[in-house]
Amino acid sequence: MSQNGISGPSVHAGGASGILLRGCVKKVSSISFRLRLVLLAGLLATPLSAGPVHAEATSYGAQETHWVDPWSAKEAPETAADTSFSETRTPTLSDRSIAAASAAIERYRSIAAQGGWKRVAAGERLERGVRDPRVAQVRERLIATGDLAALPGDPTLYDESVEEAVARYQKRNGLEPDGIVGRRTIAAMNVPVQTRIRQLETNLHRISALMPKLERRHVFVNIAGQEVEAVNDGVVEFNERVIVGKPSRQTPEITSQVTSITFNPYWYVPKSIAMADMLPKIKNNPGYLRRQGIRVLQGWDQNIRELDPENIDWSNPRVNEAYYFRQDPGPGNSLGSLKINFPNNDAIFLHDTPTKTLFGRQERNFSSGCVRVRNVRGLVTWLMTADKADWDATRVGAAVDSGQYRNVSLGVPVPIYLVYLTAWAEADGVVNFRDDVYDRDGSVNTSALKN
Repeated sequence: MSQNGISGPSVHAGGASGILLRGCVKKVSSISFRLRLVLLAGLLATPLSAGPVHAEATSYGAQETHWVDPWSAKEAPETAADTSFSETRTPTLSDRSIAAASAAIERYRSIAAQGGWKRVAAGERLERGVRDPRVAQVRERLIATGDLAALPGDPTLYDESVEEAVARYQKRNGLEPDGIVGRRTIAAMNVPVQTRIRQLETNLHRISALMPKLERRHVFVNIAGQEVEAVNDGVVEFNERVIVGKPSRQTPEITSQVTSITFNPYWYVPKSIAMADMLPKIKNNPGYLRRQGIRVLQGWDQNIRELDPENIDWSNPRVNEAYYFRQDPGPGNSLGSLKINFPNNDAIFLHDTPTKTLFGRQERNFSSGCVRVRNVRGLVTWLMTADKADWDATRVGAAVDSGQYRNVSLGVPVPIYLVYLTAWAEADGVVNFRDDVYDRDGSVNTSALKN
């Protein structure tokens, strides 16, 4: 606690970029990947450079964290969207998934050699019970990639088998698995086979570049897939949805190590959010800040002091330089109740959120770069139990429920990999594609799927 009674974490003397993160030792080990070398030999003709970005220690707050206003948020209730994941427990980053991706490339090359698949014509939505000539096109397209078996019957009837096949296709393409063929499903079906082949090749290179560095126990965030896996000895022990950065504030690819967990964190509001989003509301009602649990501060270390927003001239153009905002821990804190820290150049971290409804969306790129985790308590418990046996789910929950700020260092840092994968294959052969919303796949243009 400082001399003026303001409690909280120590702050960096350089400004509102805030809490110092302790550096970590980067230690990587090699997982056997002889199978990968055999499979890749002769398969990929052109090497692509898509290795991970290595991280260094940085200070908190340099990257804007998407601000959540729980009092004014007008989100709809969670929908009945399918929130389940594949039953496979094999990690996305594994020799088995590399083998499956390699086999998928060969299958898609065979489809290309036979002329590829035909386009599905645009038109009205197709759903169960409809009889339409375009249903035959959908059937043919699904049969081409093994999503539907060729069966006798009326090819123009949209029956239960077509509905189920469409839902399977949608799920592995990151679409709402409602079993209805609409504009976006047609757009995905009409991506040419050659584009899908290049997409698989590009992402197989990404995985291959990372495999030699992969640790036995690690956390993997698939940025494009918008999921997180916690892996131990080749088994996925935790799998959950995440929200990543919007296209204008992309989540970067990072290789680092989780070094600490912050319970009930403070949030130092980035200047641009404070001025662009909050200032107009403050001018209308200075009491807005207290309602949000946000303090107006000036100075650092022993000279820090809190100011009364009622006594500040918010019309002064230099207000941006004179003050900074800190949001106290609590139910409305934009970081939620937990923050997972790992050193990196972009001040990216994983964290909780007070608003959960966006996790029900199929597309979850809404943040300003940091990664929000659904059921973040589960991931924190996984991180801590291996390092500190007494930190089980009960103790993690009690620390959160206390409402008190606390930072707990991990005795053994856990490697974490944030990787942008728009295509991968599961160990059982299911091939997944995601929209290249960040346009990182180069000539592989699949971003039109979002239009």
